[in-house]
Amino acid sequence: MEMLGLRFETAVSEADEHYAGTPAETVAVLSRRKAEAVAPAHPGAIVLAADTLVFADDLRLGKPADAADARRMLKLLSGRWHSVLTGVTVISTVTGRSETAVEETKVHFLDIPEDELEAYLATDEPYDKAGGYAIQGRAGAYIDRIEGSWSNVVGLPMHVAKRMIGQMLGA
Repeated sequence: MEMLGLRFETAVSEADEHYAGTPAETVAVLSRRKAEAVAPAHPGAIVLAADTLVFADDLRLGKPADAADARRMLKLLSGRWHSVLTGVTVISTVTGRSETAVEETKVHFLDIPEDELEAYLATDEPYDKAGGYAIQGRAGAYIDRIEGSWSNVVGLPMHVAKRMIGQMLGA
């Protein structure tokens, strides 16, 4: 939001993050739930919420539960393409209007050598990230190609957020 020159505050949503639909449906529903959960506490504001998930062969890869789960995810991603989808929901608490969009980016990982995977798992990076990696972090060294938005893989497709906020503001 700073990149867009907007004043903002961060609010954590306690919305239910369980949903079993297609990848696009899942991120759309989860972002909408988050925005709807936070909006009542922010009258007069525009609320933006996002939910990013990694999918490999339609298998949902959320945040790893532990090192074994992160290892499983990264081995699944190693040497192949996967999709990162982000649902973005914007709600105007003034008008009640809302919009949800989904952005998809294809990401290709190089093969991750076993010793380097173990060194990566020893860092804090994999454990609070969908799919067990951050493109803007150490794992970025294993990503050789993307098709789509880099900021989407980080967790918020900035061009989508800018367009949606602009529409809510009437710009």
